[in-house]
Amino acid sequence: MSHSRESFAATLLANGSVLVTGGWNFDDIEIHRSTELYDPSTRIWTPTGNMKHGRQAHITLLLTNGKVLATGGMIPAILENDCELYNPSTGAWTSTSSMTHKVELYTACLLTNGQVLVTGGSKFYSVKSESTAQLYDPSKDIWTTIVSMYHARQGHTASLLKSGEVLVAGGSSNRTSLDSAELYNPLQGTWAIARSMNQSRERHTASLLTNGRVLVIGGANGDTILNSAELYDPLTGLWTTTSRMNYRRKSHTTTLLKNGKVLVTGGQIFDSHESESSAELYDPSSDIWTTTGSMNHGRRDHTATLLTNGKVLVTGGRSSPIILNSAELYDPSTGFWTTTNTMISEQLKHAESKPKNANLLVSSER
Repeated sequence: MSHSRESFAATLLANGSVLVTGGWNFDDIEIHRSTELYDPSTRIWTPTGNMKHGRQAHITLLLTNGKVLATGGMIPAILENDCELYNPSTGAWTSTSSMTHKVELYTACLLTNGQVLVTGGSKFYSVKSESTAQLYDPSKDIWTTIVSMYHARQGHTASLLKSGEVLVAGGSSNRTSLDSAELYNPLQGTWAIARSMNQSRERHTASLLTNGRVLVIGGANGDTILNSAELYDPLTGLWTTTSRMNYRRKSHTTTLLKNGKVLVTGGQIFDSHESESSAELYDPSSDIWTTTGSMNHGRRDHTATLLTNGKVLVTGGRSSPIILNSAELYDPSTGFWTTTNTMISEQLKHAESKPKNANLLVSSER
């Protein structure tokens, strides 16, 4: 692509390629319609079809039919609720119905029934959070407002459990970090209050482990960046504190590897704007954090995508004050990083989604 980007989205397609969409350019404040594909077999980025509308700070999800849903986003000072679908077989985008609410810093989660649950968020750059929830039915192309959450929140996480329920945890409201959590039951269409986390946190990550538990990592409690982590057990409803990371992190990424370990990369580690190049691994079987090879570039607000070959593709982000167009691959078998072809354009702050069984968090954060 011919423009630098921030606030874009990345999605792992069913064929193993990675789709990057939208974002905007610091220099000319242009909201991009353009998209591109990364092919892991060739390590080459190529342009694909433009979206109907330019969008940034949006979320993309791979649906069960293989298409990609792009939701909402914004242009300067204006939130959008329009949505569109990408067809990987044709490279074309088509407009769909719009969300019922205009929000940012929300979450979007693909349910086991193929519908999409969108929760919370806020109005444009507002400290007041929303408790709203809405469902998208791809078979009918209809968005429906459903019963609201118990707590308004933005910058939270939403994790699909093996039971089909969705765990929503943390976030913030009125500049206060939250420790509260709640569960959405798609079969009943109801919310239930869950036990609170041990630590209030926002801009954290949440990973569904192979044993069905949810690992919540890092983030911030107000101005304090955290290195704490905790586990949620759906069978007991309890949160258990784990050992601490080696570094405090927010705006980092977490990736569940095929060996069951969790890879944590980059982020902002102190109350500065410097980006971290370090990476570490969490082993759920031993509750031990170990450092692994560092990335070639410090990054925050980047993405990390688990590829079908088991390697992890890290793209873009910020290495203050530079917006990166570089990409690199992590090999779990060696613990080493290798550079790959740079993205066609510089890109920062992108959301990410993966196929249904890839156990990932989808979030949107400023």
